[in-house]
Amino acid sequence: MGRKINLSFWQIINMNVGFFGIQYSFGLQQSAVNPIYDFLGAHPDQIPLLNLAGPLTGLLIQPIIGALSDKTWSPRLGGRRKPFFLIGALICSIALFLFPFSSSLWMAAGLLWILDAGNNTAMEPYRAFIADKLDESQQPTGFQAQSFFTGFGQTLANLSLFIFPLIFVGTIGKLPTWVYASFFLGSLCSIGSVWWSSYTTKEIPPTDEELKLIKSAKVNVLTPFIDIAIAVKEMPKVMWQLALVYLFQWYALFCYWQNSSKSIALSVWHTTPEKDIKLYEEAVGWTGLVNGWYNIVTFLCAFSLVYFAKKFSPKWVHFSCLILASIGFLIFPHIENKYLLFPAITGFGIGWASMMGIPYLMIVSNIPKERYGVYMGIINMMIVIPMFVQTISFGYIMEHFLHNDARLAVTFAGILLAVSAIFTLLISTKKEHNNV
Repeated sequence: MGRKINLSFWQIINMNVGFFGIQYSFGLQQSAVNPIYDFLGAHPDQIPLLNLAGPLTGLLIQPIIGALSDKTWSPRLGGRRKPFFLIGALICSIALFLFPFSSSLWMAAGLLWILDAGNNTAMEPYRAFIADKLDESQQPTGFQAQSFFTGFGQTLANLSLFIFPLIFVGTIGKLPTWVYASFFLGSLCSIGSVWWSSYTTKEIPPTDEELKLIKSAKVNVLTPFIDIAIAVKEMPKVMWQLALVYLFQWYALFCYWQNSSKSIALSVWHTTPEKDIKLYEEAVGWTGLVNGWYNIVTFLCAFSLVYFAKKFSPKWVHFSCLILASIGFLIFPHIENKYLLFPAITGFGIGWASMMGIPYLMIVSNIPKERYGVYMGIINMMIVIPMFVQTISFGYIMEHFLHNDARLAVTFAGILLAVSAIFTLLISTKKEHNNV
């Protein structure tokens, strides 16, 4: 890879604008898709299985795309990583546009598979893009810029769930009109923001030696699977330690996202989708506002975490942020005043800012630069395997141990985040060894 040059702050922002569109799409997945399932008649214990698309597509697509992008160089399509996040953004835009036309649970679930395939095609090449483009001194700013746009994109997605119902009243087919507005806007944001980053930021071309290796590599249907297997076999210890943290962290987040609307409906409005669909719509709108707030917190504090990570180490920053998120989840289900939900979820906003950037700082110096793509994909496997486990196991837990009570599901998530924080303290990075 060619020589990296220091970029200005605004150049780093430009290269990450595309993450805004990707995360607007994820924000809709987190806050709007499960209420849409409710509107279409899903039972609480069906929700985890209906969310199977996210973990399965992530497990299959991201490491494969990451491995393929390591062996790609196409000047006509923009370089090594750009072709993948442009194609992914286009798939997202089409799926988001079609999603509101879902007439049944299984149509919505099918479109979620397509949407998630697009998001996953774009996501990890974008992570590798940061590692490719920025040197070690600027990588914290680059990864936390992605955290900033995660918060910003998801904030707007969640705020649309509150604001659009006030503007777009009534229903079209089986779904409220505001669903169409939110998803159509997401469709434009997805492709538009990724195009902007591609237009303003050039990739660093490979050296003649790297280009020769790329051209000489025989790529076939088995190539990414072989690369993934080799990478897992040679994976540094710090990534196995991070995998243990992620097991509890991401299981917990899926529990929250699937149940936040119903938890608020029960604790504040004392209702369920079955009891009063209109009241539940109010709860969904308020959940959008609450989740929008935690994402505002995320983008407000994202860059400050860069300072703390440099001063105290990424491990201690991530530990502290997970503890704050855990406390927020434990308090959240017991609140009956809808306005007090905002201070409660603030802890998760800080935790989310860390989750979207800080763990990458713990591992990026431990992986070879020519394999950034495949290892970023493997990190995503560490995210989606816990989500997959959650989708196939939590329905049983929800029905038999938590009595289909969404408030208990959020409490359960808080306990799991505390466990993940404890395991964060076991992580040992190359930099810590060098400082000993």
